[in-house]
Amino acid sequence: MTPKNKILVAPLNWGIGHATRCIPIIQALLKEEYQPIIASDGDALILLQQEFPKLKTYQLPAYNIQYAKKGNYLKIKLAIQTPKILAAIKKEQKQLQEIVKKEHLKGIISDNRFGIYSTQVPSIYITHQVQVTSGVTTRITTKLHQKIMKNFDEIWIPDYAKKPRLAGKLSENNKLKLKARYIGILSRFKNEKKEEIKKYSVLVLLSGAEPQRSILEKIIIKEFTNYSEKVLFVRGIVSEKQTIANTKNTTYINFLTQKELEKAIKQSDFVVSRSGYSTVMDLAVLQKKVFFIPTPGQTEQEYIARHLQKLKIAPYASQAKFKLDDLQKINAYTGFKMEVIRENKFPFAIFNKKNIENKSII
Repeated sequence: MTPKNKILVAPLNWGIGHATRCIPIIQALLKEEYQPIIASDGDALILLQQEFPKLKTYQLPAYNIQYAKKGNYLKIKLAIQTPKILAAIKKEQKQLQEIVKKEHLKGIISDNRFGIYSTQVPSIYITHQVQVTSGVTTRITTKLHQKIMKNFDEIWIPDYAKKPRLAGKLSENNKLKLKARYIGILSRFKNEKKEEIKKYSVLVLLSGAEPQRSILEKIIIKEFTNYSEKVLFVRGIVSEKQTIANTKNTTYINFLTQKELEKAIKQSDFVVSRSGYSTVMDLAVLQKKVFFIPTPGQTEQEYIARHLQKLKIAPYASQAKFKLDDLQKINAYTGFKMEVIRENKFPFAIFNKKNIENKSII
């Protein structure tokens, strides 16, 4: 029996979005008879272990990125954490070289993990942020990110090749002097035409790093206190053991698996969530109506929320100003109605090449 080519898939653990959008890639690798190996840390690793219990996994050094309690201080908070993040990147790069040698890898797919690349095997980098929005420092952060991307053989951009794109200007690569390609919308959901009986008025879908996840949770619980319709509240806490609680009109649950969440979204009239890009892609595939509440200070989410509101797809409110009455604005927006073309065949041919020479190294 011919041994299968091993491909390492390593998403960043910053919320669970990077992990969830790696699910269709792992599924495609399995379908094409590669042998995926998963590497990550924290909730991202736990989630993928639950989705793919038979696959081998490695725990990478944690970046341990934390948000500030106030959005205005997020840049300062991230700047303070920079030495810790750089140390983790250095450790993961060292660990990766050991994995490459031990597993005889034929390729690497890194979703926003800066240190997961190798000069020995083809290395792919997944990002929708070719242009990094960060306010007055946008030009600097974009150049720094593009410098990091030069370590990789190809850049895969999960978005439409033509405008209007879901990520707007973030995913534009017209000035990118790298080998980049659009791979279409990357979602764990398939949008099978099976109809689901409506069960909930609202699905609240929380995600993201602390403490902002918990802050938004408290705000929404307070606003929905007197809401008379049925609500499913997915807290976005990944754990080995599921926790479910019920009140008069609301069901609280820590997390849902891929199939469970897809079913719950279809059973809901509309969704309230962060405007993280992986969530946006999931809701686009399911062509759902949604109200966004971007994470305070996270300029990427704030931009995407403004961009989608400008396209008349979905309204949004800042976390500090969100009120239950804001949800009435949804009626004036189309929801995700644009045609979603899923590219189920990823460009895996690069992994069949021998060692790629002359790779750029920082």
